[in-house]
Amino acid sequence: MNKIHLKIVLLFLLLAGIQHDKAFSQVSSQGIDSIVQHAMDSFAVAGVAVAVVKDGKIIHQKGYGVRTIGSDAKVDEHTNFGIASNSKAFTTAALAMLVEDGKLSWTDKVIDHIPEFKMYNDYVTNEFTIRDLLTHRSGLGLGAGDLMIWPDGHNFTPGFQKVVHGLQDFFVCFA
Repeated sequence: MNKIHLKIVLLFLLLAGIQHDKAFSQVSSQGIDSIVQHAMDSFAVAGVAVAVVKDGKIIHQKGYGVRTIGSDAKVDEHTNFGIASNSKAFTTAALAMLVEDGKLSWTDKVIDHIPEFKMYNDYVTNEFTIRDLLTHRSGLGLGAGDLMIWPDGHNFTPGFQKVVHGLQDFFVCFA
């Protein structure tokens, strides 16, 4: 599923949920099932995983459909999807929450939070800020770093992968 289809499905789910019941929090699990099925049918989507979180608690999580067209492998609540650049919005929102809570600043140096972070030279490594991470001011070429956490989608060294996992752990420690 490409990025545009994913965005359309997510927007449709939101709009359908609001139309189905004025308050999204009042939609039952059966209502969510109906909304998801309608969206999948409308946009010819093979499968999706949905989670609804209210007040920090998961109140609905379920997989729908299949992982790949022509496959019998079902989607469940733990199925991973390649969502490409959509993750940038989630990352930025998570960082904004940490900034709002005073746990970090946009101008913090990345190495202050992830000491093993290394770029292509010492100056960039030492001066690289969280804002730089989010605004593509690294000096790396287009697409550099894409797919680095997928098993066969990269040629990065274990040390570089350690930095990626450090970034993941960074977000978990502030959650």
